[in-house]
Amino acid sequence: MDHLLSIKDLSQQQLLDLLALAKNIKANPADYRQALDGKSVVMLFEKPSLRTRVSFDIGINKLGGHCLYLDQQNGALGKREPVSDFAANISCWADAIVARTFLHSTIEQLAEHGSVPVINALSDLYHPCQGLADFLTLSEQYDDVSKVKLAYVGDGNNVTHSLMFAAAILGAHLTVLCPPGHFPDGNVVCEAQALAAKHGGTLVLSSDIAAIADHDAIYTDTWISMGDNASMEEIEAKFKPYQVNNELMAAAGAKHFMHCLPAYREVEATAEIVDGEGSLILHQAENRMHAQNAVLVTLFSQ
Repeated sequence: MDHLLSIKDLSQQQLLDLLALAKNIKANPADYRQALDGKSVVMLFEKPSLRTRVSFDIGINKLGGHCLYLDQQNGALGKREPVSDFAANISCWADAIVARTFLHSTIEQLAEHGSVPVINALSDLYHPCQGLADFLTLSEQYDDVSKVKLAYVGDGNNVTHSLMFAAAILGAHLTVLCPPGHFPDGNVVCEAQALAAKHGGTLVLSSDIAAIADHDAIYTDTWISMGDNASMEEIEAKFKPYQVNNELMAAAGAKHFMHCLPAYREVEATAEIVDGEGSLILHQAENRMHAQNAVLVTLFSQ
């Protein structure tokens, strides 16, 4: 494991090892206080962030490392200087790069032209750190995560892609329910289906909300960031049947609700679900730090 660009690049054992390490770091933080001693990590962010920036910054500090944050005030990646020069120069000083970019190709260029590990902190195609945190959260709730039945409802996006890869590699069941025209990327679906077949998982895609039946947890994401400049009225007309509410949770027989945040209450999910007893959203948010720390410790232990 030289980088973390996408969960699809991990073997099943690597993924299981990361989840196990994350649990150990969470349970025994004192054992890892010097894990990144003397290490400096540069965070390159093209997009705003709350959970990703704070969880990486504090997480690196808890591991004994040093973090430097660079946003667009230093010039847009690839405009003021080529991405290849960013990567090569930062590699002269830093020990790793954490990047949150608009295009996944930017992440790939950083890894190609730099000489230090690169961690994808979100791109248009993937959000691997979120996927790791999500399955860490599920593994805390269910003894055998491969037996979990997870349903994702809403807009197929980068989070969906990472969930599909993680579920497939772990041999779990994932149902993805989206309105027509809002399914995940077709190439990603094919890759995830191949991984699911290899590891004994199942991946189902449908527009029929009735397929929500018999799932342990329901996951959704914001509808606001679809990126098609549609009005809120148009969005709600298309997505309203996919709102996570008491009726949908009951139809699924689901015990848990998940969301990567930020959440818009009464839009993609009702407030009573977001803030309810079965909501795992703050567990997911907390586990971002532990999952990312497991990635950092693994990359620096090789």
